[in-house]
Amino acid sequence: MNSPAENTNILLHERDARGVHRLTLNSPASFNTLGEAMLEALQSAFHQIAQDADARVVVLGATGKAFCAGHNLKEMRAQPELAYYQKLFAQCTRMMLSIQNLPVPVIARVQGVATAAGCQLVAQCDLAVAAQGVQFGVNGIDVGLFCATPSVPLVRNMHAKQAMEMLLTGGFVSADEACQRGLINRVSPPQELDARVDELVNAILAKPREAVRMGKQLFYTQREMGIEAAYQLAGQTMACNMVHDVAQEGVQAFIEKRDPSWRI
Repeated sequence: MNSPAENTNILLHERDARGVHRLTLNSPASFNTLGEAMLEALQSAFHQIAQDADARVVVLGATGKAFCAGHNLKEMRAQPELAYYQKLFAQCTRMMLSIQNLPVPVIARVQGVATAAGCQLVAQCDLAVAAQGVQFGVNGIDVGLFCATPSVPLVRNMHAKQAMEMLLTGGFVSADEACQRGLINRVSPPQELDARVDELVNAILAKPREAVRMGKQLFYTQREMGIEAAYQLAGQTMACNMVHDVAQEGVQAFIEKRDPSWRI
């Protein structure tokens, strides 16, 4: 079904009966840039999804030739003031962190080029599938602007020197190379992109939502910790997960050599 249409034009939002939310950047004329309106629309959509107790997965895609070409440079150039830029980048950061803070996985469906903050958007998602022929870059340096905020999720996806090369040179990498570097999970022929995304969606839907929720939260929290604190938190999370009904049923089903009977 379609969501309420406050963001009808630049961001399409659909939800199916399984709890799969599909967000589609829909400003192809601007290459789906992250202008103020798009950032606001995404923030609102993520807030709405966070309130949906039956949400299971988010698929983030786009229309047109580009997935996302980053920030809207014309909009930025029109207001050359430090306070405005600080507000804009803080707005973008809140939106990016909303992806990580959602209790459900977010999958980027990348059909076209992803540059600068658009590449950041891909890196911020939990999983990503891209079509063959797609290119990725953090090329703000080409206009004298080091892609500082995109560097945050980028270096958490790939090796530091690989990320730094992209950031310093503005060079692009292919979908295949992005997959090898860890920026995306899979590369697909363009005509099979939706099928490859759906494989991940269906795999997640087959797992109990509570275990997925706990796992996503733990994954990102422990990554920023020292190893001892990370193990402590991970052990506590596993203990809480183990006493949950879904794990008790899953283990019992394994022992009895049958499929688990989950309410997922």
